[in-house]
Amino acid sequence: MRIIFAGTPDTAVPSLEELVRDHEVLAVLTRAPAPVGRKRVLTKSAVHERAEELGLPVLTPASLRDAEVHAEIAAYEPEAIAVVAYGMLVPPELLAVPVHGWLNLHFSLLPRWRGAAPVQYAIAAGDSTTGTAVFQIEEGLDTGPVFDVEEREMSAADTAESLLDELAVSGARQLSEVLARIERGEGESRPQEGEPTFAPRLTSKDARIDWSEPAEVVSAKTRGWWPAPGAWTSVGTTRVKLGPVAVTDVEGLAVGEIRAGATVLVGTGTTAVELDRVGPAGKAWMNAADWARGLNTDHLTFGENNA
Repeated sequence: MRIIFAGTPDTAVPSLEELVRDHEVLAVLTRAPAPVGRKRVLTKSAVHERAEELGLPVLTPASLRDAEVHAEIAAYEPEAIAVVAYGMLVPPELLAVPVHGWLNLHFSLLPRWRGAAPVQYAIAAGDSTTGTAVFQIEEGLDTGPVFDVEEREMSAADTAESLLDELAVSGARQLSEVLARIERGEGESRPQEGEPTFAPRLTSKDARIDWSEPAEVVSAKTRGWWPAPGAWTSVGTTRVKLGPVAVTDVEGLAVGEIRAGATVLVGTGTTAVELDRVGPAGKAWMNAADWARGLNTDHLTFGENNA
């Protein structure tokens, strides 16, 4: 099928590569280069860089509402536009340009977790199952009919980073196969069913840990927010970043109480959790035991009352 691909981050690259192998990719839509890091270096998106390596034309409009952008996209005469984490709203007049419309690979089992951060919320919420869905983009937020879903069981080892990496690869194959079925006239979609939940873009404020919650919830949130925006807590007025933590069966620690030894434990609303990596303010990530060494943890408590 003749398609345009629209995507931006690393997780969209496997889909671009799969579609180049299986279909005719005419051009790539991605976000414009943006300042990155402390030095604010203007940096191309991961999809932009890979598209150039593949020799594909790259379009980086600041908005899809511009008439010239509309004309440029229409001039390619795509049969479909495949979307993976593109990050820009598509106006109604552009949705009608390809004969088969815009098809989006979404990293959840719609209508659960519509929005920008579905994997993060699925893990943080303790979902037992997640997956990917290929659906038709329409004017609503992730509301369009679904062509295909693939389920995947969740585990206590999943982080947003590891799960996204996995779903990006399996979803790339799924997206390509859906396009192939549509090209053969075999593509059928169905309306979404069930009560929707939403996964809006995350901020650092969302990622603060509440130690009064059960250990399983604390662990799930640290894994869901890893690596971005990154879970965090405070000791006194100092912010401390947290890597994924593990649930233990250790009892007797007060909420937020830190117990350091061979391992570093923190009390929650149920049993303690074990810290792995921490990132003290202004310092590099380090092993939790190394961080605790030299601190008087007998008098330190994590939590909101110390901020």
